[in-house]
Amino acid sequence: MEQLTETLALFIALAGVAVIIWGVIMALIALIKLEIGRFNGMAICSKRDNLRHHLGSYLLLGLEFLVAADVIHTILHPGREELIILGAIVLIRTILSFFLNLEMRNNHKNCTK
Repeated sequence: MEQLTETLALFIALAGVAVIIWGVIMALIALIKLEIGRFNGMAICSKRDNLRHHLGSYLLLGLEFLVAADVIHTILHPGREELIILGAIVLIRTILSFFLNLEMRNNHKNCTK
């Protein structure tokens, strides 16, 4: 049973990494398209900010998967190192979420090309 749970935790962690990588790939593709548009005279500031929010949402979702995997791992192997890793990931996720939400609320009032 423990081996199965370890395997599930590994797959959950890999899913989190995959979500982050997918978000980065999608953001890079969109950024390249935006920059091509900028060179053609298109104003891209608000679109670039939307892109940042989309990338941030992928990062947050990926971190949620990593937190879930680390919670499982910590339950199976409770120890100081596991708790520190879990705490660090939760802290990163919380800070990222806070600032992303704060930025979204401010709605990018001073956006220029």
